[in-house]
Amino acid sequence: MQAIYAYMQAEGSDYLLALDQIADDFAPDLNSMEVQDRKLLEGKKQIAQLLFKEWFDTRQFETEETDKEIIDAVNRAIVYYQNLVKKDYKHYGNQMLNAVERIYDHYLATLQILEVIVNLIEEEEEKKEKRFTAAKGPDVKRFLENRVVQRLLSNKSYQQHIIRRSISWGSDISEIRLVYKNILKEDEAFLTYLSLPQPTAEDDFEIVKHIFKNIIFKEKNLQSLFEEQDLNWVENKAIVKSLVNKTIKIFSEESEEEPVLLDLSANWEDDKAFFEELYHQTIQDDEKYEALIAASVKNWDVERVALLDKIILKMALCEMHIFRSIPVKVTINEYIEISKLYSTPKSKQFVNGVLDKMAQELTTKGDIRKSGRGLIDNK
Repeated sequence: MQAIYAYMQAEGSDYLLALDQIADDFAPDLNSMEVQDRKLLEGKKQIAQLLFKEWFDTRQFETEETDKEIIDAVNRAIVYYQNLVKKDYKHYGNQMLNAVERIYDHYLATLQILEVIVNLIEEEEEKKEKRFTAAKGPDVKRFLENRVVQRLLSNKSYQQHIIRRSISWGSDISEIRLVYKNILKEDEAFLTYLSLPQPTAEDDFEIVKHIFKNIIFKEKNLQSLFEEQDLNWVENKAIVKSLVNKTIKIFSEESEEEPVLLDLSANWEDDKAFFEELYHQTIQDDEKYEALIAASVKNWDVERVALLDKIILKMALCEMHIFRSIPVKVTINEYIEISKLYSTPKSKQFVNGVLDKMAQELTTKGDIRKSGRGLIDNK
């Protein structure tokens, strides 16, 4: 949805840029030694812009205009506009997939905080040994023996993912250092764990779970850092948190087989194909869905419908048409939830009413056909 919204905003900007190019074509040449007829140039500019606007609305323009300079300017503007739109279409499609991939990078980076903490403890202990400093208070080295931590950091799947995706905290490690020094080392649950004579496997799991749940995912400075790294962190946090919780649970269990890190989803390649097709088809069939929405809201000026609501409706219609295995009810419910999160307070009722009406009409006409496990749900 965000990718389609960004594309449509860019499309409007591309239109204005094309008009600007026409204006530039008929701007007086200040370096010319000849006298410039400003009125004539202004007239040609206005005619050319009108013809371009006609093309933009209808994708063609008819004119008795014989001035080659005007026709050439319009054609150049059309080509310029089409190239910009083509570039934006590809850019936002790629950006959409990259944004999803970044969720996985954040999952890996969050797991890597354990590795950073281990390194900080080892660094701290090394300094103590060099200074012959006697240990004071609980022995933080106990955490280095944590079974969950050891299994994760020595795991081939974890190591390969970190290397392949170039995951590193870089200069931001200073923030983790502060959290370790000022929060974790003073944390009551962590101190209790360090004082245990022989922590059980359950103790190891619970303290790692506690560190992620109550420190890493709650500490304000870390959350601010996450938001800087991911503009959609408020939305993506729940996904990353779920992946991390499942991962530490897997690594807390005794098993003969070496565990592997989770994928972003159970069938990421299928999900990726779904995202791409939904993005491309919603944009390509924009005019068709615009007309369907306009016909369905006859008592409401379609131009007054919030842009996000229109995008939500178009995506839902696209999903109903091209993904036959997804039940209509599931699609409607999903997009109602999206409208609650991203659009206006009244969008939920509007989207629900319009989609329910349109789904019934299109199913009756045979324009929406479902097959597979969801068939019964679509009746």
